[in-house]
Amino acid sequence: MLGIGAWKQRLPGAQDALPGRDTPLPLHNVHAVFGGPLDAAFDGCERVQLGMGCFWGAERAFWSLPGVVTTAVGYAGGSTPNPTYREVCSGQTGHAEVVLVVFDPARLAFETVLQTFWEGHDPTQGMRQGNDVGSQYRSALYCSTPAQYALATRSRDGYDARLKAAGFAPVTTELGAEAPAFYYAEDEHQQYLHKHPGGYCGLGGTGVACQVGLAL
Repeated sequence: MLGIGAWKQRLPGAQDALPGRDTPLPLHNVHAVFGGPLDAAFDGCERVQLGMGCFWGAERAFWSLPGVVTTAVGYAGGSTPNPTYREVCSGQTGHAEVVLVVFDPARLAFETVLQTFWEGHDPTQGMRQGNDVGSQYRSALYCSTPAQYALATRSRDGYDARLKAAGFAPVTTELGAEAPAFYYAEDEHQQYLHKHPGGYCGLGGTGVACQVGLAL
C-alpha cells in the first residue's frame, strides 16, 4: 500500500482522475496589481505556463517583471476539467499549480522569463518543492510556440549542466511543446501575496545562476 506522501507523488491516469466539471470556476476578471483583465485576447503578446511549486510566490515573481501584461494562477497538465484547489491538492487530478504569464515580447525577452523561472525554484526535486510535497508542486514549463520550446529546451539543458556541476541532481522539469488547457484557480488565489503581503511563499532557488542566453 502506498503511503500518503507516495500517493500524492504519482500522476493518476486519465481513467483514475477525478471527473471535474463542465463549467469553469467563477473568475473576477481583474488583476489586483495591474487593474487589467486576467483573461483576454492580449493581441501581440505571448503566453507561457510555469510551475514552480506553490503558485502564490511564483506569480509575484513574474508580475514584477517589466513587460509582463498580466499573470494568473491556475491548474494545468492533468486530466480533470475545471478542478478546484482542494481537488488538485488531493493528487487525483494530475494537474500542477502553474502561473500563466502573458508578456509583450517587444519589452520582455523570453530568455529573461526563463531565467526567472530557473533561478526562482529548484527544478531537480521531482514531485515536490521544498516542504511542499505532491504532484501539484512539480516543476513544469508549458510553451505556446515552437520558438519558445526551442529556447526552453536549450536553456533547460544548459542549466542542467550548471546544476550538475554544482552537485545537484538532474533537472526533472516537465517541458511541454504545446501548452495544455489552463484552468483559472479560485479568486482567493489570484495575486494572493498582493492581497496578503505576509502570506506563505515557498519560493526558493538553488543559488545557481542561469545566464540570460545560456546555451542559446
